[in-house]
Amino acid sequence: MFFKNIKFLLILFLLYQNPLHSKSASFDDFDSKNLSKYFSGIVAFENKNNSKALNFFNTSKILLNKHEPYLKRYVYSLVLENKVNQAINVIKQNKNNSEFFEKYLLLTIDSLRRDDFSKALNYISETKKYIKLNRFNSAVLDNLRDYVFVFNEKRLPNDLKNYGNLSIISTTFQRCYLGDAKTKTFFSKLVNNDDADLTRYTFFYLAYLIENNQIEEAKKITEGIKFINTSLLLSQGKSWIENGNEKKINTVFSCKNHNDLISEFLFLISNLYSAQDDYIKSNFYLYLSNYLNPKFYYNLSLLAENQYSNEEFDRVKKILREFEKEDNFYYWYRLKKEAQIISKEIDQKESLKFIKSNFEKIEKPNEKFLFDIANFYKNAKEYEQAIKYYTKVLEIVGDDLQIKSDLFYRRGASNERMGNYEEADRDMLLSLEIDPDDAYVLNYLAYSWLERDHKIKEAMEMLEKAYSLKENDPYIIDSIGWAYFLTDDYVKAETYLKRAVELMPDDAIVNDHYGDILWKLGRKIQARYFWKSVSKMEDVDEELLQKINQKIIKGL
Repeated sequence: MFFKNIKFLLILFLLYQNPLHSKSASFDDFDSKNLSKYFSGIVAFENKNNSKALNFFNTSKILLNKHEPYLKRYVYSLVLENKVNQAINVIKQNKNNSEFFEKYLLLTIDSLRRDDFSKALNYISETKKYIKLNRFNSAVLDNLRDYVFVFNEKRLPNDLKNYGNLSIISTTFQRCYLGDAKTKTFFSKLVNNDDADLTRYTFFYLAYLIENNQIEEAKKITEGIKFINTSLLLSQGKSWIENGNEKKINTVFSCKNHNDLISEFLFLISNLYSAQDDYIKSNFYLYLSNYLNPKFYYNLSLLAENQYSNEEFDRVKKILREFEKEDNFYYWYRLKKEAQIISKEIDQKESLKFIKSNFEKIEKPNEKFLFDIANFYKNAKEYEQAIKYYTKVLEIVGDDLQIKSDLFYRRGASNERMGNYEEADRDMLLSLEIDPDDAYVLNYLAYSWLERDHKIKEAMEMLEKAYSLKENDPYIIDSIGWAYFLTDDYVKAETYLKRAVELMPDDAIVNDHYGDILWKLGRKIQARYFWKSVSKMEDVDEELLQKINQKIIKGL
């Protein structure tokens, strides 16, 4: 009786999941064991344990021909385990059993890989015919259709739809594929777009120039790229060009290769999902992207970041092994990410030891590597070493004022933490000389002055300015609230700090500050509540924790 009840509940659950689209006529052939495994697979999938989910799905394959939602979930899980080819084969074997967007997407990608553009167009048409699409999936299909049309007809489509930057990118790549005379113009407009940061596409512009033997022009573009403030992709591209390995760019991407173009398009879709913290869909598109262009292993860095966010550290390590030593920036990225994992799995001390030992093996570290190691030391509270490396970067960074401003700020913060207040103030003021409207530098320097009871009037003015520039930034809200606390205006302080706590409920310092203000306002029970919440937080600074425990017992 017990198992019958389980079976009934599971059936209800499965039907509820897809009440309109399920083609399952009966569950009479299903035993409770298979249903239970399927249900367990769904739970594992929703809990982002895809490997476990796939194991359950693999043991309940009887559902393939019986229950439409099973096929969709099974295919999804296969792709997320980087078994794209297997997922496509499963769809081909069972393609008459269900209709869903990802099915046709995979069949389209399979056709493109086989250079069968007509079949790819047919699958895109079938998708629109059978599937009710949301706007985003419609945009994906419309852009895919335009790409395939170009590949098949060797001309641009006449009925282009406008999907903003997505369409601009697609049109540029399509012209590049066709060898259109206006390609350079379109690339130039793309990388200099004022509405969005599309500097990533500078890499593909470089690929186009190098492929067309315009190497000197490519070199001129890379001269304006600074390692410190650019992306991993562009840093590696610049490094290849500077070291005479410019042809390496065309080994990982070519506008003339249709699969490379679609791979980049899928990466773009993946990136959009990642920006929304939808890592499952992001990874799904990433694996499809890698399936079409496995040579472009830079894209694996986004997969590594997604899985790192989900604390899937073993998966991240596996991905990182793809980044080889010969490609210096990719390899440095690998080392930094491995150091971050060590910090999570062991502690920060071991993490710093790891990155330090590997950094010392680099014969001629450039300004980016020096900058990164300085940040590692700063985060590990080894401020003397941090200052040493920030100074080295300042000596070689050149005339880029924005970079210098940031370096002065970081070195100043390190000096402040060491109690070198004269040097700290000098660096912070140098930073503000370059950029007087940098809200974060204004905030840091003002907070430091208030804590030292130094230049109170000027500090309050700086905080007011910082707040006017970034009125929704929780750290600045906290600072201005704390400033009013230090000047004994507890009512005003409470207004700001209450808002800071609402914006950052898990921040130890903000909760501590709010507790202090509540105590001063006579709300002692509430004050202790916030202090106790700090004492239960993870990774709280030991010195702060001791102060908190004292306040819980004695108050202020």
